[in-house]
Amino acid sequence: MIRGAVFFDVDGTLTPTSSGQHLAELVGNAEEIAQIQAGYGAGTLSSDEACVLEARGWAGRAPAGAQAFLESLPLVDGIVETVSWCRAHSLVPVLATLAWDFVGTYLCSRFGFDRACGPRLQIVDGRYSGEVAEQFDEQAKRDFAVRVAADLRLGAR
Repeated sequence: MIRGAVFFDVDGTLTPTSSGQHLAELVGNAEEIAQIQAGYGAGTLSSDEACVLEARGWAGRAPAGAQAFLESLPLVDGIVETVSWCRAHSLVPVLATLAWDFVGTYLCSRFGFDRACGPRLQIVDGRYSGEVAEQFDEQAKRDFAVRVAADLRLGAR
């Protein structure tokens, strides 16, 4: 029987900094990403605007390259133990994040999180187009958590 869900953020929680800033090393636009994220942090860019700007740097790149690069993503210690503890106590570990969806997919696969959310890059002919296929902002993150709780029937007790 599932007793509850535990929601984890990625950036600044499972990673010491930003997954987007780390991925900028692969893309080669670290300064630009730092400026975009600073604008988001300062409230001068919305989540949607920041996603659109960040997505442009992915144009022409293959998803497999991004997945492989995530192996070098800096992570905090104790993720394996924390996910195991959650499961041992009938708690479902879930990623609720604004990081790109492929970051959450990678972390789910590597550590056993149940599911994840996040904005999605558009793929055309097997490569990122530089466009956002699906936006995902703070409200969508909240809505995701509510849907997960409903899916797990956590409010039905």
